[in-house]
Amino acid sequence: MTPDTLLPLLGFVVAFTATPGPNNLMVLVSGANWGLARTVPHIVGIALGFPLMIIAVGLGLGQVFEAYPLLHDVLKYLAFAYLLFLAWRISQAGKPQTTSVRSRPLNLFEAMAFQWVNPKAWALVLGATALFTTPGGDPVVEIGVMALMFGLVCLPNGIVWALFGKAIARFLSDDRRRRIFNVSMAVLLVASVLPALF
Repeated sequence: MTPDTLLPLLGFVVAFTATPGPNNLMVLVSGANWGLARTVPHIVGIALGFPLMIIAVGLGLGQVFEAYPLLHDVLKYLAFAYLLFLAWRISQAGKPQTTSVRSRPLNLFEAMAFQWVNPKAWALVLGATALFTTPGGDPVVEIGVMALMFGLVCLPNGIVWALFGKAIARFLSDDRRRRIFNVSMAVLLVASVLPALF
């Protein structure tokens, strides 16, 4: 990977990780409902899970999907079903003081695993590996640089989205407003993946 490629790659990474999508919307909701400290494992899970996905896809898993396109379609619809479950969970989120299982943010491993069913993550990984790897280049180095860059950008990006959520938390102290916010974010989460699904 040449220095000429690094700046466009950084622009690609920042543009796509900063825009609203399932990860950012869930971190926003988590920040609003549980604050930054309880959202940090979710953010770190994204920053670790997404680069691991880039490495796995970039170094061979993408070829499996090319050979077995039905597997990709099955994964896509399973991912959408899981996303519907997460949207439901967001819509049901209560105040942080509640003790029910549904009233907690994603933990590190759930956030890492979510990357594999996140349609935007798949689009990003496939797009980035197609755009920023070269036929004559060293795939390990190129994929490694890409994964590192995504991981490093995901951390501050997640913190910003969680802090934005925390900033609106006071407005959401009213149960009715919190409920409207959570349901709206759940609907937006589902809507954010519809273009990738269809």
